[in-house]
Amino acid sequence: MLIWDNLNVHKAAGLREFAASRHWLTIYYLPPYAPDLNPVEGVWSLLRRGWLSNVPFTTPQHLIQRIRRGLRHIQYRSELIDGCLAETGLTIRPT
Repeated sequence: MLIWDNLNVHKAAGLREFAASRHWLTIYYLPPYAPDLNPVEGVWSLLRRGWLSNVPFTTPQHLIQRIRRGLRHIQYRSELIDGCLAETGLTIRPT
């Protein structure tokens, strides 16, 4: 199962054909604007308020470096990830 937002790339013809040829794959799309259902939005919010705020990026590589540093920090602080998931009201249940 794959849950995606409505980014136009996620709905491209080639990707639809690829998914249709995999009977084991089910894709669900989030509503057109649903940041409250997408935990990734919480991660981006953390990045924007922390590692990306008030930084004059000098090159694209500088931006990438800051994003990677921020994601690495978030990765090792499970309470931040748990918070992003909790904001959505979704839960993870082992099957």
